[in-house]
Amino acid sequence: MDVRIGLVGAGWMGKAHSNSFVNALMAFGPEYGKPVFEVVSDVNVEAAQAACNQLGFSRYTTDWQDIVTDENVDIVDIATPNAFHYDIAKAALENGKHTYCEKPLTLTAEQSVELAELAKEKGVVNYVGYNNVMNPANAYVKELVEAGKLGKIVKFTGTYDQDGLLDESLPITWRHINKFSGSGALGDLGSHLLSISQYILGDMESVNAISQTVIKERPAQAGSEELQEVENEDVISFLTNYENGAIGTISSSRIASGRKNHLAYEIQGTKGSVHYTLERMNEVNVYFTSDNEADRGFRTVLLNPEHKGYSAFHPAAGISINYNDMKILEAHELLSAVTKNTPYTCDFEFGAKIDQTVSAILKSAEQKNWVQVKNTVQV
Repeated sequence: MDVRIGLVGAGWMGKAHSNSFVNALMAFGPEYGKPVFEVVSDVNVEAAQAACNQLGFSRYTTDWQDIVTDENVDIVDIATPNAFHYDIAKAALENGKHTYCEKPLTLTAEQSVELAELAKEKGVVNYVGYNNVMNPANAYVKELVEAGKLGKIVKFTGTYDQDGLLDESLPITWRHINKFSGSGALGDLGSHLLSISQYILGDMESVNAISQTVIKERPAQAGSEELQEVENEDVISFLTNYENGAIGTISSSRIASGRKNHLAYEIQGTKGSVHYTLERMNEVNVYFTSDNEADRGFRTVLLNPEHKGYSAFHPAAGISINYNDMKILEAHELLSAVTKNTPYTCDFEFGAKIDQTVSAILKSAEQKNWVQVKNTVQV
């Protein structure tokens, strides 16, 4: 079965999505749908033409509305900057299209809830690109938690740090302007950690946050002496209460010296603990109190075919998968949902809950007090 794709956004993320569709076909076979690159859109005509030629799309346009109304498009794939997600996704849903949107779903919790409710009403596949949820390591940790092997979960500790914006001479970008990004380190990086936390432990009940903009101004353009205000946070940390009774401490920084892609977390329970970092993607460190006293201590579990998703890439344990493989698993889950009506985790309701959590965290940081997380989508 052909699954015809209309891509909106021909930049780096659009290319990543397209490559993932191709590799999902190679890894899982055509029985889950054969992706057909029908049409690509970008406001930059040169970028649209290049994507058409390089990625194999049949045609291109500079108007995304051509894609959401195209009878030859089954999935509208949204890979634009954050500020455009809402309008494109809403139009795609209203036209009855399966909709695949890169994270975040929108810039506000209210808009995300609206889209989640509209998606349920339309009954189409609706998928948000929180690719870390597809990591076999996180699926393994979720199984440990749900099977009770860690006992009652007591605490979640996590951080997602990078130093990509540490250099204060780097010019301002859309990521620094709230009307384009929604938030800073929290929405760009921390939301990935929120997706893992929500996937494994469920919803948060309340949060108490503090944030800081360390580099308050940046050059308006590369090499310019004109400075422009940075509108959102470089660093954020917060405490949280989960609905399951656990507590958590979570932080994120986009100016973390020496950190390149440091997504790391630890979950502590009454019967054991688990620690994971994306910089050592293929290793999960586990500890169980049931071990003999002499053997107690964290030990490393290498990803292997027993872990969900891993066997699509390797037949034997300990062979490394990589970051892009999570996107391939994401594309496969999307195709399978479209062609076989199989269940999937990262629907618009999942994305809306993350955006409601982000909203509560930002409100808490502004008000300097505890804020309840709504977690409400009307079905």
